[in-house]
Amino acid sequence: MQTELENLSKEELIKIARQQLSGRKSLERKTQAQQAEIERLTRERDYLKAQVEMFQRMQFGQKRERFEGDPAQTMLPFNADPAEVEHQQEEIKEKIEYVRKRPNHHGRAKLPEHLPVEEIEIHPQGDLSRMVCIGKEITEELECEPAKFYIKRYIRYKYAAKNGEGVKIAELPERVIAKGIPGAGLLAMILTDKYVDHLPLYRQKQRFARENIHIPSSTIDGWAKEALIKLEPLYDQLVFDTKAKGYLQVDESPIKVLDSDKKGAAHQGYYWVYYAPLEGTVLFDYSPTRGGSAPLPILGSFSGYLQTDGYAVYEKYAKKKEVTHLACWAHARREFERALENDRARAEKALCYIQQLYAVERKARDAGLDAEATKQLRLEEAFPVANELGMWIGREIKTTLPKSQIGKAMDYAADRWDPLTEYLKDGSLHIDNNQIENAIRPLALGRKNYLFAGSHDAAQRAAMIYSFFAICKKHGVNPFQWLKHTLQNIMSINHKNLKDLYPQNYKKQIEQSNM
Repeated sequence: MQTELENLSKEELIKIARQQLSGRKSLERKTQAQQAEIERLTRERDYLKAQVEMFQRMQFGQKRERFEGDPAQTMLPFNADPAEVEHQQEEIKEKIEYVRKRPNHHGRAKLPEHLPVEEIEIHPQGDLSRMVCIGKEITEELECEPAKFYIKRYIRYKYAAKNGEGVKIAELPERVIAKGIPGAGLLAMILTDKYVDHLPLYRQKQRFARENIHIPSSTIDGWAKEALIKLEPLYDQLVFDTKAKGYLQVDESPIKVLDSDKKGAAHQGYYWVYYAPLEGTVLFDYSPTRGGSAPLPILGSFSGYLQTDGYAVYEKYAKKKEVTHLACWAHARREFERALENDRARAEKALCYIQQLYAVERKARDAGLDAEATKQLRLEEAFPVANELGMWIGREIKTTLPKSQIGKAMDYAADRWDPLTEYLKDGSLHIDNNQIENAIRPLALGRKNYLFAGSHDAAQRAAMIYSFFAICKKHGVNPFQWLKHTLQNIMSINHKNLKDLYPQNYKKQIEQSNM
């Protein structure tokens, strides 16, 4: 080989060297391409692994209560030794005596003053004829009785004219269901138990049976339906007033409905929920679909501030000239929380920025600032933080894999940056729409108990009562008392005074009557 190279000319040697160099460069390029592909596949693997872990947390996290025990544990004996039984009884006796003598704890809650009091006088036993009472000690405890069922019997007397010209009879008070047996209080209890305390009607039927009151399921269903129908005029008024609000938060939540084209399957319907933060009113509206036409009845003519999550349907309404779109910082924060296991360093940095924004909101709330003072505080303390966060995302997003969770979080915030920072311009606007999520929460609890609505019409009737009970919660109104009052008065009230039956207005009437 050495001899062959010596016989080659200089030009041929240069040519061979160039070929070898070119081959090495080609091999290096191929190696670099393979390394890049390995890195890409590694990132994709990490991304898919993070997705699987996230879905596992969603499916099993904090909900898994399975306990399988120790397979190595031996079987317990069926009968204990007599000596052990006697020893155990002595220990129980000592424990009971200790509990009886144990002093009351110092954190005893104060009993409510508005409750009725039943007094029970207890005198010492034995002969007291030679003793004088020198005082008394009072001990109070909070007690209750199960719901009391009773029959309200209206006895209307008839009077006839002495000259035989006509008969007069007292008018029957207004009833919720004409010729029906349930009173307003019973109907209010049934609906409150179902939609506030999430007690399905079949369980309420079991409770009636324990009191030896046997009512068919179809009858209870009919009562609930008739009572809800009575609320339709008030709900229609609420829909009209909600359309006129200048600031709405919107969200949607699924509900199963038995009406379905497929035999044996339930239809996936949706509750669209509208919350007016300034007035504290909530409107549930049912739609069989989650499509863009569902919010049209409420948002079709809406103008003002519209605050939503990132669902694409809202973009159509947010782009209207008369609408100012607000995004939700809670949803942006959620995206970064999901990225903690994907890129902890950058996710934590973003979360620290967002935490500072919420600290400003807490400061304004604790100080009781009005809208103008809140706006000024936000411009002084929150605006610089938001700017710094925005610039940081702008720099970091360039070196972030778009499909990674941290990339998705940055894209979510960057794509909605203007709507996310819009709240800084007006102190009456909220940083997020958590309040509307709180209003939806009872619906999620109810779904776990009664699972589905019987029909599309039933789902819409439930939307009515969910709306008013949510308003009761926002304004601290007892839902049972409000509903009983409303059912007793809604059919006789002047239509011009219909708004007096809103929960917040009912509360004002109660407060004024107690002054």
